[in-house]
Formats: sequence, structure tokens, C-alpha cells
Amino acid sequence: MDKTKLVELALEARHFSYCPYSGFAVGAALLCEDGTVYTGCNIENAAFTPTSCAERTAFFKAVSEGKRSFLAIAVVGGPSEREPEDFCAPCGVCRQVMMEFCDPKAFRVILGKKDLEYREYTLEEILPLGFAGEEVNRK
Repeated sequence: MDKTKLVELALEARHFSYCPYSGFAVGAALLCEDGTVYTGCNIENAAFTPTSCAERTAFFKAVSEGKRSFLAIAVVGGPSEREPEDFCAPCGVCRQVMMEFCDPKAFRVILGKKDLEYREYTLEEILPLGFAGEEVNRK
């Protein structure tokens, strides 16, 4: 899939954001290995801890439907009253969720904004010391 199309889908998903507390709307579009795309938006909660980021929403939707192989994710975010003018990187928790399911050397993280300009990184570049299940399950 074209990377600008993935950014467009993330921009569309951002419009569903529920962000009454921060006013910061985020959208994500997750590309599965089979070509399927799952979108997500951030969903805030007054207690803050239960808030879910757009990236995790997309991953959890995909995983809950049996997907386990992912190629890339596009992320866009900014103040809810206007289209994103700057790049928005995933938080640390989202990066760790990506690490659970993705090859850090191959998985692409695409940061986009309103003019469809984007920057592309590997998961390893944005989470250089991430750990996966094999480090946790040492028996």
C-alpha cells in the first residue's frame, strides 16, 4: 500500500477521536501483512489511566480479529480543532505494544501530517532497547 494512502486513512480515523480532556486528537492506520488495514483513534477517559491511544486501538482491533503479522503503521496527531501541522510520534506504551507483535528491524512507523508529508522510521529506531516475549519467558 502507498504510504500516503496509509497517512490519509490515519487522518480519517483521527476524526473519530474522543479527546474532551486533552483536546489532542490522534489517528492511526495499521497495515497487516495480508493488506488489511485497521484504523484507530485515541479514546480518553476522565480517570486518564484507562485512556487508549490510537495506535493501541488499531493493534487491539486487529489482534482481536486474529491478525498477527504487521508491516507498518501511520500515525497523525495534533490539536483537535485543526488538521495536524506537526509530526506526532507514538508514546512509549504504544511502542512496546508494537514490539510485542512486530519485527523491530522490519516494521515501519510512518509519522504523517495534514499535507500528507511523512517521515518513516523502523520500530527499532524509535524503540532502540525494546524487549519482546522471549526476554520475559526465560525458564
